Amino acid sequence: MTSLNLTNLAWTPLGHGHCHHQFQLRDASLQVAAGEFVGLIGPNGSGKTSLLRCAYRFSQPESGEVRLDHHNVWKQSSRWCAKRIAVVLQEFPDAFGLTVEEVVAMGRTPHKGLFDGDTLEDRQLATQALTSVGLDGFEDHAFATLSGGEKQRVILARALTQQPQLLILDEPTNHLDPRYQLELLQLVKRLQIGTLASIHDLNLAAAFCDRLYVINHGRIVASGTPQQVLTAELLRDVFGVEALIDSHPLHGYPRITWITRP
Repeated sequence: MTSLNLTNLAWTPLGHGHCHHQFQLRDASLQVAAGEFVGLIGPNGSGKTSLLRCAYRFSQPESGEVRLDHHNVWKQSSRWCAKRIAVVLQEFPDAFGLTVEEVVAMGRTPHKGLFDGDTLEDRQLATQALTSVGLDGFEDHAFATLSGGEKQRVILARALTQQPQLLILDEPTNHLDPRYQLELLQLVKRLQIGTLASIHDLNLAAAFCDRLYVINHGRIVASGTPQQVLTAELLRDVFGVEALIDSHPLHGYPRITWITRP
């Protein structure tokens, strides 16, 4: 089973000098144990996407380490990482004329040689993945014609066919209506793969995450279980909003009600 460790990461966007603090990372450390669902929360521009990009080998940190088990991710090839880490981003790929099945099958690419065709096993994995995201029967649909929510589920299916040891999700529920938000997060949780997800909706984060990290101005300012992290004081300090926090009447995890002044 695979764990992820980020230690003292620092990263600054190129060309912004030192005056531009947005998206910067400073001293960011975070762990995802094998099979654990970890949420990353924080205001827009706090560095969530920057941190994820360092973790999946897209933006190289200036200092600090990203380790998958005992391997430094930045000392491995991109193919090595693609075999082990699957990423689901907010923006969709340009799938020029590709069918749903072809997009999902791309998840097998890191495991194959340059000229290898799809095997029966590849196709079975793709079919299973589509079924698990509720899109069986969509194989021949053109990816471009799907709704945003359907596209998001196809991209998750592609990630599943990679058979990753770690899943990284950047705001995976943004394009989805409530039913599919819940279904997508339930599915990810059932996989029991180590998962690091930035989540915009704090009530979803409270419901699904084993642990949360809070990032603000590029620094991790709190971490722990949803109960430990989601306090009225922290939400006021980090998000600048007053909130009432009680327990969900059915499941007991924290429930946040934002207080708006009339």
